[in-house]
Amino acid sequence: MSLADEHVKPAVRWGIGHALPRTVLRLAARRGDLQGRLTVEASTGADLTGLFDEIRAHGPLAATRVGHTTTRHAVVKAVLGDDAFVTARPRFGAGVLGKLAAWSDTDALHPVRPPSLLAVEPPAHTRYRKLVTRVFTARAVERLRERTQQIANELLDGLDPTQPVDLVEAYCGLLPVTVISEILGVPARERATVLALGAAAAPSLDLGLSWRVFRGVETSLATFDAWLTRHLDALRANPGDNLLSHLITAREDGAGLSERELKATAGLVLAAGFETTVNLLGNGIALLSGNPGRLDAVRAAPGLWGNAVDEVLRFDPPVLLTGRLCARDTAVAGVPVRRGRLVTTVLAGANRDPEVFANPGAFDVTRPNARDHVSFGAGRHHCLGAQLARMEGEIGLRTIFERFPRLRLLPGARRRPTRVLRGFESLPAVLGG
Repeated sequence: MSLADEHVKPAVRWGIGHALPRTVLRLAARRGDLQGRLTVEASTGADLTGLFDEIRAHGPLAATRVGHTTTRHAVVKAVLGDDAFVTARPRFGAGVLGKLAAWSDTDALHPVRPPSLLAVEPPAHTRYRKLVTRVFTARAVERLRERTQQIANELLDGLDPTQPVDLVEAYCGLLPVTVISEILGVPARERATVLALGAAAAPSLDLGLSWRVFRGVETSLATFDAWLTRHLDALRANPGDNLLSHLITAREDGAGLSERELKATAGLVLAAGFETTVNLLGNGIALLSGNPGRLDAVRAAPGLWGNAVDEVLRFDPPVLLTGRLCARDTAVAGVPVRRGRLVTTVLAGANRDPEVFANPGAFDVTRPNARDHVSFGAGRHHCLGAQLARMEGEIGLRTIFERFPRLRLLPGARRRPTRVLRGFESLPAVLGG
């Protein structure tokens, strides 16, 4: 690797992709810009409800320094379902900035870069998703239910109820990483590696990373890429009954997934299917522990656990927002949007829209339309792993509260500093006593 590739290009990538946007957004936040404030305040773990309401009060699409943002449920769904909006990254034009961006660009594996399902559009997206969906069906997820219950039981068997424990470290992280590892055909001896890589790459979805975090993310993604190469080779030699083994041989009209597409799928399943579920479990434990009346309600009627999971997803979703780039001049809810403008759809804000959810600021496990949340997105990029997340959330939350009915959170819980992924970095608790 040349000196430029090792040191100069990464510095330029960070400068254009993170340092510059961070500076612009911070300055905008000081001037009251809604997008700037959202970006800055999200990293603090603060309650953003007031800001959601403020954005909503500015109309269907609130104008910002970089485009538009919305917290209206109907508008979020409209944007995510409209083919005028794509997942492409912002363009830097043909000037000096654009040339520097092109020169410093990398084809390294990344969860929000092509050929990840999150970052491609039809027709490639249609072919790609069809292949993945065939081995990620509701029936396949249901087959995992018994195994997921087994994993939850085993993890909780290993906890000492008399000792304080960090639930993120000992349970919320280990349950989904074990399930995802089995989906990816990862041997038990390598699961700690997957867990570490997933945690290190979690900030990759964020904008405005510090230099230290940016370099850590790039290093982790490169390490994951190398590990995936070895893992795919091992599965080709000894295929098993797992997602990647099936995807290696899957064909649609005679064509399968390339090596790079296979890696992108594995990376996406890890990032979207593991990190988000960690947040779902942690957020759910915190909400139910902090609302004993709601916990009593779901204990009295165990059939409510599925609805309780959707209410957790609505009230404190694992993903705060997602962005779309306008591909052609259009209009949304009567508001003109010009080509090249960024529209930020705030999923967590749409989940608090009073036009859809009565008393949206209340956490209510009996809410009749809790499932109307948009935490899994909408349109062609609706989360493929939604059913898996719901199943893991239901089993994970029900089992820990059944096994440890006297579970009590301790002081010292810390929210993640990430902006897009929302959850707990640490959740200390005592399980009994």
